[in-house]
Amino acid sequence: MAIHDVQHVHGMHVTHDGPREAPPLVLIHGSGASGSSWGPIMPALAGRHHVIRIDLPGHGQSPPAASYDVTEQAARLAEALDELGLRPVTVAGHSSGGYIATALAEQRPDLVGSLALISSGPSPDALLPQPVLLRVLIDPPLGPLLWRVRSDAMLRRGVTAVCNRPVDVPDDLVADVRGIGYRTFRTVLRHNGAYIAERSVPARLTALDVPVLVIFGAADPRWDPSSAHDYDTVPNARVEQLRDVGHFPMLEAPEETAELLLRFAETGR
Repeated sequence: MAIHDVQHVHGMHVTHDGPREAPPLVLIHGSGASGSSWGPIMPALAGRHHVIRIDLPGHGQSPPAASYDVTEQAARLAEALDELGLRPVTVAGHSSGGYIATALAEQRPDLVGSLALISSGPSPDALLPQPVLLRVLIDPPLGPLLWRVRSDAMLRRGVTAVCNRPVDVPDDLVADVRGIGYRTFRTVLRHNGAYIAERSVPARLTALDVPVLVIFGAADPRWDPSSAHDYDTVPNARVEQLRDVGHFPMLEAPEETAELLLRFAETGR
C-alpha cells in the first residue's frame, strides 16, 4: 500500500489506502460493522486502487448522527465524495452497505461509475431466521442488558455466527463493533428494512444505467442464497455465488472476493 491516511469528512471517519492517483474504489460496510471489516482484502485492492473506506455514522470511529435513514446517509456520503473530489467511483457495499451504495447511485449517478453489492438481501422476504446468538443480542428484553456486557469472545461469535467458513475476526473490527450503541444498531436495522420494503433492490437497480456486480455466499445464513437470482433481472448485472461461503465473503474468501472486485472495478464485468 503506497499511502495510508485517515481523516474525518462530513462527520464520517474516512480511511485512504493505495496511491491517490489510482482509480477510486469506495467501500461501505454493513450494519454493526465498520471499515475494518474489509481488512483481509485491503492488500490486494490497495495495490491497484485508491481505496476509500467509510465508517458510517455511529459505527467504527464515526460519531452518531441525528438520522440513520438510508437516503440521508447516502446524501451525506455524496457530500463527502464531493469534498474529496472523487468521481466517478466504483462503490462496493457489504450487506446493508449495499443499500446505501444503491441509494447513492439513485441520487447521484454522476458519482457512481459502477456498483458492487456483497451479501445485500434483495427484499424483506429473503431474510432468513437469524442465528440464536444474534436474536438474543438484538431483541428485547435481553438485548439491551447483554449489549452492555459483551465480551470480545461474544463479539467474535456474533460475527462468526453469520459465517459458514472458519474465520479470524480482525481485532480492530472487534474493537469497532464494541463501540456501536444498542439503540443506534436497532435504529439502523429499522431504516434498512424500510428501504428495501419500500422498493426492492433489484427494482431500484433496474431503473439505473450502471454496471452491477452481485456477490452472494451460497451458504449465507442471513439471506436466502437463492434470492441472489432476484438480481438476474437487472440489466448490466452479473451475479457471482461463492461456494460454501456465508455472509462475510471478505473474511471467508478474501482472495476470491478481492479478485472479483478488482476485475469488476477495472472492466465493469
